[in-house]
Amino acid sequence: MLNFYAKKALYYIILFILFTGFFGLGVWVGVNKIAYNVPQPQAIDFSLFWEAYNKLQENFISPEKIDNQKVVFGAIEGMTKSLGDPYTSFFNPDQAKRFQQDLSGSFEGIGVEIGVKKETLTVIAPLPGTPGEKAGLKPGDLILKINGADATNMTTEEAVSLIRGKKGTTVILSMFREGWLSAKDITITRETIKIPSMEWKLKDGDVAYIHIYQFDEVLPSDFRKASLEILSSPAKKIVLDLRGNPGGYLEVSQQIAGWFLQPGQIVTIENFGKDKEQKLYKSDGNANLESYPLVVLIDQGSASASEILAGALRDNRGIKLIGEKSFGKGSVQTVINLKGGSSLKVTIAKWLTPKGNSISEVGLEPDIKISITDKDIEAKKDPQLDKALEIISNLQ
Repeated sequence: MLNFYAKKALYYIILFILFTGFFGLGVWVGVNKIAYNVPQPQAIDFSLFWEAYNKLQENFISPEKIDNQKVVFGAIEGMTKSLGDPYTSFFNPDQAKRFQQDLSGSFEGIGVEIGVKKETLTVIAPLPGTPGEKAGLKPGDLILKINGADATNMTTEEAVSLIRGKKGTTVILSMFREGWLSAKDITITRETIKIPSMEWKLKDGDVAYIHIYQFDEVLPSDFRKASLEILSSPAKKIVLDLRGNPGGYLEVSQQIAGWFLQPGQIVTIENFGKDKEQKLYKSDGNANLESYPLVVLIDQGSASASEILAGALRDNRGIKLIGEKSFGKGSVQTVINLKGGSSLKVTIAKWLTPKGNSISEVGLEPDIKISITDKDIEAKKDPQLDKALEIISNLQ
């Protein structure tokens, strides 16, 4: 068991992290009773926390197993979970490193973007050519268990830490999909995941088919190269495919919008809540692709930055969205670095389309709804793309 001075030292560590990470300032009062005054009707009393900690030290059968660092991490993690926002999270140092890998470089895992939707871990999108896609995972699939562990109350970060692992090892996911009678266990072998940016090809002689996989840091240069190729090609129309695109950097989405919108047109609105000034993000590109007739493909795997781009094109140019309802990840997070390599990811605002429609938890409804069935996948058919090509052929 810890002596009085060890307990007191732990108290100061936890208090510092709690207050700097959540409130931004702290106040030291005592070991057995700590109150923090905030501009609310009642002060926050932390005496229950310390009472519970002391009782654990006194009564737990193996007090030597109490890891003081894990106590600190657990306290902060519980604090973020209490907010009920799936995108406000605490990252311990290992999780913080993994988070930094998500939009750059490569990592070892199954290549599936996941999130929390309606309080359930959900597949946003499997990245193309990855073990997750090869195993048949689809946007909207629900993750019930990971290696036998109940995933019901897991955060995204907890799930990612279990799903990722060394190349060549396996992970077993218990999955459920609308239309299935029961859950299925799917065993997937991890690989080194290299995240693609985009690709484009000419279809039907004069249609540039552009598929953006995610809005990462290399997309602007890749898209510029592709756009110059399209401008000098026979292409006269564009199909922009944002299906299975889990998002990425807002600034990258804004840059891509600049190829399709006139400078000064609104790309998205950042709404910080009631009585707070909104921030407008506007197009400042060259609009070199604005004259091309365009349709956009979306599905349940289209999230975040891809929803922002799709919403901006529809609101500003009346572009038709084809496919299925998008994921609805329309909130804004900022990362706050903490001592020791930990960090907080905190929701600070929500995205609105240029016409003021919220994306968060709502998503974008397609103008033309087309689904892809398991039979379509087995037959390697793509009725959504077929419909997009049909519609674009009639646009001038």
